[in-house]
Amino acid sequence: MSAGLAGCAIFASWALLAGCGAAEEQLEPWDTGEVITGAGGGSASGGWEGAADGPAGTGGGWPSSAKLGPPYPIVLAHGFFGFEDFAGAGYVSYFYNVKQTLAEGGEAVFTPSVDPFNSSEYRGAQLTARIEQILAETGHEKVNIIAHSQGGLDARVVAHDRPDLVASVVTVATPHFGSKIADIALQLVADERLQDVLDDLLNAIGAPLYDQIGEETSVFASLEQFSTPGIEEFNAKYTDSPGVFYASFGGRTDRARGGRDCTTLAPVPFVAQFDEGLDPVHPLLSLTETILDGGFGESIPNDGLVRARDARWGSFWGCLPADHFDEIGQLFGQSPGEGNTWLYIDFYRAVIERLRQEGF
Repeated sequence: MSAGLAGCAIFASWALLAGCGAAEEQLEPWDTGEVITGAGGGSASGGWEGAADGPAGTGGGWPSSAKLGPPYPIVLAHGFFGFEDFAGAGYVSYFYNVKQTLAEGGEAVFTPSVDPFNSSEYRGAQLTARIEQILAETGHEKVNIIAHSQGGLDARVVAHDRPDLVASVVTVATPHFGSKIADIALQLVADERLQDVLDDLLNAIGAPLYDQIGEETSVFASLEQFSTPGIEEFNAKYTDSPGVFYASFGGRTDRARGGRDCTTLAPVPFVAQFDEGLDPVHPLLSLTETILDGGFGESIPNDGLVRARDARWGSFWGCLPADHFDEIGQLFGQSPGEGNTWLYIDFYRAVIERLRQEGF
Protein backbone atom coordinates (compact mmCIF):
# COMPACT_ATOMS: atom_id res chain seq x y z
CA MET A 1 0.00 0.00 0.00
CA SER A 2 1.43 3.41 -0.90
CA ALA A 3 2.08 6.00 1.79
CA GLY A 4 -0.73 8.11 0.35
CA LEU A 5 -3.27 5.28 0.44
CA ALA A 6 -2.11 4.22 3.88
CA GLY A 7 -2.51 7.77 5.08
CA CYS A 8 -6.04 7.98 3.69
CA ALA A 9 -6.99 4.68 5.31
CA ILE A 10 -5.55 5.66 8.67
CA PHE A 11 -7.09 9.11 8.53
CA ALA A 12 -10.48 7.70 7.55
CA SER A 13 -10.39 5.20 10.38
CA TRP A 14 -9.34 7.89 12.83
CA ALA A 15 -12.08 10.20 11.60
CA LEU A 16 -14.55 7.48 12.55
CA LEU A 17 -13.07 7.37 16.06
CA ALA A 18 -16.38 7.96 17.72
CA GLY A 19 -18.96 6.42 15.44
CA CYS A 20 -20.98 7.90 12.52
CA GLY A 21 -20.76 10.45 12.89
CA ALA A 22 -25.11 -6.31 39.52
CA ALA A 23 -25.45 -6.57 43.25
CA GLU A 24 -22.10 -6.83 44.92
CA GLU A 25 -20.32 -5.93 48.11
CA GLN A 26 -19.96 -2.17 48.28
CA LEU A 27 -16.37 -1.04 47.97
CA GLU A 28 -14.76 2.29 48.57
CA PRO A 29 -13.48 3.88 45.35
CA TRP A 30 -9.88 3.22 46.29
CA ASP A 31 -10.60 -0.52 46.66
CA THR A 32 -12.11 -1.07 43.23
CA GLY A 33 -9.16 -0.98 40.90
CA GLU A 34 -5.66 0.16 40.17
CA VAL A 35 -5.28 3.87 40.79
CA ILE A 36 -3.37 5.78 38.14
CA THR A 37 -3.13 9.54 38.50
CA GLY A 38 -2.02 12.02 35.90
CA ALA A 39 0.91 14.21 36.32
CA GLY A 40 -6.17 20.46 32.61
CA GLY A 41 -9.02 26.48 28.47
CA GLY A 42 -10.94 29.13 26.49
CA SER A 43 -14.64 29.78 26.70
CA ALA A 44 -17.50 28.80 24.50
CA SER A 45 -21.23 28.44 24.67
CA GLY A 46 -23.87 26.49 22.87
CA GLY A 47 -26.94 24.35 23.18
CA TRP A 48 -27.48 21.24 25.23
CA GLU A 49 -30.31 18.81 25.63
CA GLY A 50 -31.57 16.93 28.65
CA ALA A 51 -32.96 13.44 28.69
CA ALA A 52 -36.12 14.00 30.68
CA ASP A 53 -38.40 16.67 32.09
CA GLY A 54 -37.41 15.80 35.63
CA PRO A 55 -36.37 13.02 37.97
CA ALA A 56 -38.72 10.07 38.27
CA GLY A 57 -41.40 10.65 40.87
CA THR A 58 -41.26 14.46 40.87
CA GLY A 59 -44.30 15.04 38.69
CA GLY A 60 -42.23 16.16 35.72
CA GLY A 61 -40.60 19.40 36.87
CA TRP A 62 -37.08 19.98 38.12
CA PRO A 63 -36.87 20.99 41.79
CA SER A 64 -36.21 24.67 42.36
CA SER A 65 -34.01 24.33 45.46
CA ALA A 66 -30.30 24.71 44.76
CA LYS A 67 -27.40 22.41 45.52
CA LEU A 68 -29.12 19.04 45.56
CA GLY A 69 -26.85 16.15 46.49
CA PRO A 70 -26.60 12.63 45.08
CA PRO A 71 -27.81 10.84 43.09
CA TYR A 72 -26.26 13.27 40.64
CA PRO A 73 -27.32 13.71 37.01
CA ILE A 74 -25.42 11.77 34.35
CA VAL A 75 -23.59 13.57 31.56
CA LEU A 76 -22.59 11.43 28.56
CA ALA A 77 -19.62 13.12 26.87
CA HIS A 78 -18.97 12.25 23.24
CA GLY A 79 -15.61 11.79 21.57
CA PHE A 80 -13.79 13.06 18.50
CA PHE A 81 -16.13 13.40 15.50
CA GLY A 82 -18.99 13.19 18.00
CA PHE A 83 -22.44 14.70 18.08
CA GLU A 84 -25.75 14.78 19.91
CA ASP A 85 -28.02 14.33 16.89
CA PHE A 86 -26.19 13.82 13.61
CA ALA A 87 -27.29 16.25 10.87
CA GLY A 88 -30.40 17.06 12.89
CA ALA A 89 -31.64 13.49 12.62
CA GLY A 90 -33.04 12.79 16.07
CA TYR A 91 -32.90 9.04 15.55
CA VAL A 92 -29.09 9.02 15.09
CA SER A 93 -27.43 9.69 18.44
CA TYR A 94 -23.79 9.18 19.41
CA PHE A 95 -24.49 6.98 22.44
CA TYR A 96 -27.07 5.12 20.42
CA ASN A 97 -30.40 5.10 22.34
CA VAL A 98 -28.55 5.14 25.68
CA LYS A 99 -30.02 8.43 26.89
CA GLN A 100 -33.58 7.46 26.03
CA THR A 101 -33.34 4.03 27.63
CA LEU A 102 -31.79 5.29 30.85
CA ALA A 103 -34.30 8.13 31.07
CA GLU A 104 -37.13 5.62 30.83
CA GLY A 105 -35.64 4.01 33.94
CA GLY A 106 -35.80 7.30 35.85
CA GLU A 107 -32.25 8.56 35.36
CA ALA A 108 -31.57 12.22 34.56
CA VAL A 109 -29.23 11.91 31.58
CA PHE A 110 -27.79 14.68 29.42
CA THR A 111 -25.84 14.46 26.17
CA PRO A 112 -24.31 17.88 25.53
CA SER A 113 -22.47 18.42 22.27
CA VAL A 114 -19.13 20.16 21.83
CA ASP A 115 -16.90 20.96 18.85
CA PRO A 116 -16.41 17.62 17.05
CA PHE A 117 -12.84 18.48 16.02
CA ASN A 118 -10.68 20.39 18.46
CA SER A 119 -8.36 20.13 21.43
CA SER A 120 -9.75 19.04 24.77
CA GLU A 121 -8.85 22.41 26.23
CA TYR A 122 -11.30 24.00 23.82
CA ARG A 123 -13.89 21.24 24.06
CA GLY A 124 -13.51 21.06 27.83
CA ALA A 125 -14.39 24.74 28.15
CA GLN A 126 -17.50 24.11 26.08
CA LEU A 127 -18.42 21.09 28.20
CA THR A 128 -17.97 23.16 31.36
CA ALA A 129 -20.46 25.70 30.03
CA ARG A 130 -22.97 22.95 29.25
CA ILE A 131 -22.60 21.45 32.72
CA GLU A 132 -23.13 24.83 34.34
CA GLN A 133 -26.40 25.07 32.40
CA ILE A 134 -27.43 21.57 33.44
CA LEU A 135 -26.79 22.27 37.12
CA ALA A 136 -28.61 25.59 36.96
CA GLU A 137 -31.60 23.79 35.45
CA THR A 138 -31.63 20.75 37.73
CA GLY A 139 -30.58 22.39 40.98
CA HIS A 140 -27.94 19.73 41.65
CA GLU A 141 -24.52 20.47 43.05
CA LYS A 142 -22.54 18.19 40.73
CA VAL A 143 -22.74 15.76 37.82
CA ASN A 144 -21.27 12.37 37.02
CA ILE A 145 -19.52 12.36 33.64
CA ILE A 146 -19.37 9.13 31.64
CA ALA A 147 -17.22 9.77 28.60
CA HIS A 148 -16.16 7.91 25.49
CA SER A 149 -12.87 8.38 23.67
CA GLN A 150 -11.72 12.03 23.56
CA GLY A 151 -14.70 12.91 25.72
CA GLY A 152 -12.74 11.49 28.64
CA LEU A 153 -9.97 14.05 28.13
CA ASP A 154 -12.61 16.79 27.89
CA ALA A 155 -14.07 15.54 31.17
CA ARG A 156 -10.66 15.66 32.85
CA VAL A 157 -10.33 19.30 31.80
CA VAL A 158 -13.68 20.09 33.42
CA ALA A 159 -12.79 18.17 36.59
CA HIS A 160 -9.43 19.93 36.82
CA ASP A 161 -10.69 23.45 36.18
CA ARG A 162 -14.04 23.15 37.99
CA PRO A 163 -13.89 20.27 40.48
CA ASP A 164 -16.83 21.83 42.30
CA LEU A 165 -19.05 20.76 39.40
CA VAL A 166 -17.95 17.13 39.08
CA ALA A 167 -18.49 14.16 41.39
CA SER A 168 -16.96 11.50 39.15
CA VAL A 169 -15.34 10.94 35.77
CA VAL A 170 -15.70 7.50 34.17
CA THR A 171 -13.95 7.06 30.83
CA VAL A 172 -14.41 4.41 28.15
CA ALA A 173 -11.57 3.84 25.66
CA THR A 174 -10.08 7.27 26.25
CA PRO A 175 -6.49 7.69 24.97
CA HIS A 176 -5.13 8.98 28.29
CA PHE A 177 -1.64 8.11 27.13
CA GLY A 178 -2.09 9.07 23.51
CA SER A 179 -2.47 7.05 20.35
CA LYS A 180 0.03 5.56 17.96
CA ILE A 181 -2.52 6.20 15.22
CA ALA A 182 -2.29 9.95 15.82
CA ASP A 183 1.50 9.84 15.60
CA ILE A 184 1.32 8.03 12.26
CA ALA A 185 -1.39 10.34 10.87
CA LEU A 186 0.64 13.43 11.75
CA GLN A 187 3.74 11.95 10.13
CA LEU A 188 1.82 11.25 6.93
CA VAL A 189 0.33 14.76 6.85
CA ALA A 190 3.23 16.74 8.28
CA ASP A 191 2.91 19.82 6.06
CA GLU A 192 1.06 22.47 8.07
CA ARG A 193 -0.26 24.06 4.88
CA LEU A 194 -1.85 20.77 3.87
CA GLN A 195 -3.25 20.40 7.37
CA ASP A 196 -4.89 23.82 7.04
CA VAL A 197 -6.38 22.85 3.68
CA LEU A 198 -7.77 19.60 5.08
CA ASP A 199 -9.18 21.43 8.11
CA ASP A 200 -10.92 23.94 5.84
CA LEU A 201 -12.30 21.16 3.66
CA LEU A 202 -13.55 19.15 6.62
CA ASN A 203 -15.14 22.22 8.17
CA ALA A 204 -16.91 23.07 4.92
CA ILE A 205 -18.27 19.55 4.61
CA GLY A 206 -19.11 19.28 8.29
CA ALA A 207 -20.82 22.64 8.78
CA PRO A 208 -24.24 21.41 7.56
CA LEU A 209 -23.95 18.33 9.78
CA TYR A 210 -22.64 19.79 13.05
CA ASP A 211 -24.03 22.77 14.95
CA GLN A 212 -20.79 23.12 16.91
CA ILE A 213 -18.38 23.57 14.00
CA GLY A 214 -16.84 27.05 14.01
CA GLU A 215 -13.88 29.06 12.77
CA GLU A 216 -11.53 27.45 15.31
CA THR A 217 -12.57 23.88 14.54
CA SER A 218 -9.49 21.77 13.71
CA VAL A 219 -9.09 18.02 13.39
CA PHE A 220 -5.33 18.45 13.65
CA ALA A 221 -5.66 20.18 17.02
CA SER A 222 -7.14 16.91 18.27
CA LEU A 223 -4.49 14.77 16.60
CA GLU A 224 -1.68 16.91 18.03
CA GLN A 225 -3.15 16.35 21.49
CA PHE A 226 -3.32 12.57 20.99
CA SER A 227 0.31 12.45 19.81
CA THR A 228 3.08 11.34 22.15
CA PRO A 229 4.40 14.85 22.94
CA GLY A 230 0.90 16.31 22.98
CA ILE A 231 -0.50 13.88 25.54
CA GLU A 232 2.57 14.24 27.76
CA GLU A 233 1.97 17.98 27.88
CA PHE A 234 -1.75 17.47 28.49
CA ASN A 235 -1.23 15.03 31.37
CA ALA A 236 1.31 17.32 33.01
CA LYS A 237 -1.17 20.19 32.94
CA TYR A 238 -4.46 18.47 33.70
CA THR A 239 -3.79 16.54 36.87
CA ASP A 240 -6.54 14.82 38.84
CA SER A 241 -8.55 16.83 41.35
CA PRO A 242 -8.52 15.30 44.87
CA GLY A 243 -12.28 15.62 45.36
CA VAL A 244 -13.23 13.87 42.12
CA PHE A 245 -13.49 10.09 41.65
CA TYR A 246 -11.90 8.71 38.48
CA ALA A 247 -12.48 5.30 36.87
CA SER A 248 -11.84 3.87 33.43
CA PHE A 249 -12.45 1.03 31.00
CA GLY A 250 -10.54 -0.18 27.98
CA GLY A 251 -11.86 -2.07 24.98
CA ARG A 252 -10.56 -5.14 23.19
CA THR A 253 -11.33 -6.97 19.98
CA ASP A 254 -11.02 -10.70 19.39
CA ARG A 255 -7.26 -10.42 18.77
CA ALA A 256 -6.59 -10.53 22.53
CA ARG A 257 -8.49 -11.63 25.63
CA GLY A 258 -6.76 -9.07 27.78
CA GLY A 259 -3.83 -10.20 29.89
CA ARG A 260 -1.86 -7.74 31.96
CA ASP A 261 -3.21 -4.69 30.16
CA CYS A 262 -6.73 -5.56 31.31
CA THR A 263 -6.06 -6.61 34.91
CA THR A 264 -7.86 -4.95 37.82
CA LEU A 265 -7.09 -4.91 41.53
CA ALA A 266 -10.61 -6.12 42.32
CA PRO A 267 -13.09 -7.82 39.97
CA VAL A 268 -15.91 -5.68 38.62
CA PRO A 269 -18.69 -8.26 38.10
CA PHE A 270 -20.48 -6.58 35.21
CA VAL A 271 -17.18 -6.60 33.28
CA ALA A 272 -15.57 -9.78 34.62
CA GLN A 273 -18.52 -11.91 33.47
CA PHE A 274 -17.42 -11.19 29.89
CA ASP A 275 -13.73 -11.99 30.37
CA GLU A 276 -14.01 -14.83 27.85
CA GLY A 277 -16.02 -12.78 25.37
CA LEU A 278 -14.57 -11.97 21.97
CA ASP A 279 -15.59 -9.20 19.59
CA PRO A 280 -14.73 -9.37 15.88
CA VAL A 281 -13.58 -5.91 14.86
CA HIS A 282 -15.67 -3.79 12.52
CA PRO A 283 -14.12 -3.73 9.02
CA LEU A 284 -13.68 0.05 9.22
CA LEU A 285 -11.30 -0.48 12.15
CA SER A 286 -9.38 -3.47 10.85
CA LEU A 287 -6.35 -1.50 9.59
CA THR A 288 -5.88 0.52 12.76
CA GLU A 289 -6.50 -2.57 14.90
CA THR A 290 -3.66 -4.31 13.07
CA ILE A 291 -1.33 -1.34 13.53
CA LEU A 292 -2.03 -1.24 17.27
CA ASP A 293 -1.79 -5.01 17.71
CA GLY A 294 1.98 -5.03 17.61
CA GLY A 295 2.47 -8.04 15.35
CA PHE A 296 5.30 -10.57 15.47
CA GLY A 297 3.52 -12.74 18.01
CA GLU A 298 2.75 -9.89 20.41
CA SER A 299 -0.97 -9.38 20.91
CA ILE A 300 -1.80 -5.98 22.38
CA PRO A 301 -5.43 -5.54 23.51
CA ASN A 302 -7.05 -2.65 21.67
CA ASP A 303 -10.49 -1.67 20.43
CA GLY A 304 -9.37 -0.75 16.95
CA LEU A 305 -8.35 2.80 17.85
CA VAL A 306 -7.17 2.87 21.47
CA ARG A 307 -4.95 0.36 23.25
CA ALA A 308 -6.23 -0.88 26.60
CA ARG A 309 -3.00 0.14 28.31
CA ASP A 310 -3.49 3.72 27.10
CA ALA A 311 -7.09 3.80 28.39
CA ARG A 312 -6.17 3.09 32.03
CA TRP A 313 -6.80 6.02 34.37
CA GLY A 314 -7.85 6.26 38.00
CA SER A 315 -9.52 3.06 39.20
CA PHE A 316 -9.29 0.72 36.23
CA TRP A 317 -12.44 -1.40 35.99
CA GLY A 318 -11.44 -3.71 33.16
CA CYS A 319 -11.64 -4.28 29.42
CA LEU A 320 -14.90 -4.52 27.51
CA PRO A 321 -15.26 -7.13 24.74
CA ALA A 322 -16.09 -4.37 22.28
CA ASP A 323 -14.44 -2.38 19.53
CA HIS A 324 -14.53 1.42 19.45
CA PHE A 325 -17.92 1.44 17.72
CA ASP A 326 -19.59 -1.28 19.81
CA GLU A 327 -18.71 0.61 23.00
CA ILE A 328 -21.38 3.18 22.11
CA GLY A 329 -23.79 1.05 20.08
CA GLN A 330 -22.54 2.09 16.66
CA LEU A 331 -23.04 1.75 13.88
CA PHE A 332 -26.74 2.57 14.38
CA GLY A 333 -27.36 0.20 17.27
CA GLN A 334 -26.20 -2.96 15.55
CA SER A 335 -25.23 -5.88 17.77
CA PRO A 336 -21.56 -6.61 18.45
CA GLY A 337 -19.76 -9.29 16.46
CA GLU A 338 -21.10 -12.81 16.09
CA GLY A 339 -20.97 -14.80 19.31
CA ASN A 340 -20.48 -11.73 21.51
CA THR A 341 -23.23 -11.45 24.14
CA TRP A 342 -22.04 -8.15 25.61
CA LEU A 343 -24.73 -5.42 25.48
CA TYR A 344 -23.70 -1.79 25.55
CA ILE A 345 -26.87 -0.34 27.10
CA ASP A 346 -26.73 -2.86 29.95
CA PHE A 347 -23.12 -1.77 30.44
CA TYR A 348 -24.00 1.91 30.88
CA ARG A 349 -26.84 0.98 33.20
CA ALA A 350 -24.40 -1.06 35.32
CA VAL A 351 -21.86 1.78 35.42
CA ILE A 352 -24.49 4.13 36.80
CA GLU A 353 -25.57 1.53 39.35
CA ARG A 354 -21.96 1.23 40.48
CA LEU A 355 -21.64 5.00 40.81
CA ARG A 356 -24.79 5.06 42.93
CA GLN A 357 -23.29 2.38 45.17
CA GLU A 358 -20.20 4.55 45.57
CA GLY A 359 -22.39 7.42 46.76
CA PHE A 360 -22.46 9.46 43.56
